[in-house]
Amino acid sequence: MRGRITIYCIAESLDRKSLELRLRERGGVALLHTFPDVLYGQYEDYEGDELVTGDVFYFDYGVIVCWGLSQAAERDVIRSLAGPALVDPLSTQEIEVDEFNFHYTVHEKPHIQNDTFTINYRLAKDHLLKLSISHALAQSTKLTVYEERVVEIVESTRELPVILATTGSVRLGRREIAQLIGRVFLQKSAVNLLSTVLDTPEFFWSAPDAMQSLYKRVCDYVEYDARVEVLNARFQVLQEMLDMLRDHQNNGHGARLEWIVIWLIVVEVVVGLFECASILGWVG
Repeated sequence: MRGRITIYCIAESLDRKSLELRLRERGGVALLHTFPDVLYGQYEDYEGDELVTGDVFYFDYGVIVCWGLSQAAERDVIRSLAGPALVDPLSTQEIEVDEFNFHYTVHEKPHIQNDTFTINYRLAKDHLLKLSISHALAQSTKLTVYEERVVEIVESTRELPVILATTGSVRLGRREIAQLIGRVFLQKSAVNLLSTVLDTPEFFWSAPDAMQSLYKRVCDYVEYDARVEVLNARFQVLQEMLDMLRDHQNNGHGARLEWIVIWLIVVEVVVGLFECASILGWVG
């Protein structure tokens, strides 16, 4: 048996209570287990005369992982089940979708290669195994959203150092620089403070060692730790560049203030000379 694993990052987060209520209203196997960061259920519905079934994991941080569903079934999950529970939905341009494959085997050892997970038949209904894999894939897809946001900021500011080097100044006011610094800080805070995305999920604190080992292997496959390091390095470079621009702006502002003070002194001296000349009768 073969199937698809599709990962959708569609919102900043999911309203857990609202989603849980919606799944319970759906009834049946729509909600089977609740975990610290995720709800797990199965999808069952007919497409024509064919019964479509699969596993669905709803992560609190706005990611949904579907196992073995058709595209029509996945759309139903997102629109009908998860849709009412979305918190700060992502724009169409920001929505991230990743796809892997899986197949069950009797003879091969469990492994992942060419974006395909090979799973033993006796583990086909093991939702904890699928949850372990889904945790890593969901984190990876969420991280991709942050990566693309940082790339957007980098692209919008990449010419600034060149302009500063060639002309000695940039046409950005204090407000625009402050806004850029704010954008970088918000994204960096979102990545570093959202522990469910960066840290080992709470589920693995008490899970069997085999599950944590599987989770780590999938994280290694998607190069998760390396990507987090690269992302933080990009944040650091952006922050240093913006700090440099802010210092340049402050220096320019300070220089203007110094010239204003100098001219005020000159004016005061000139006025004082005219007053002295008037007192001495040198001017009428």
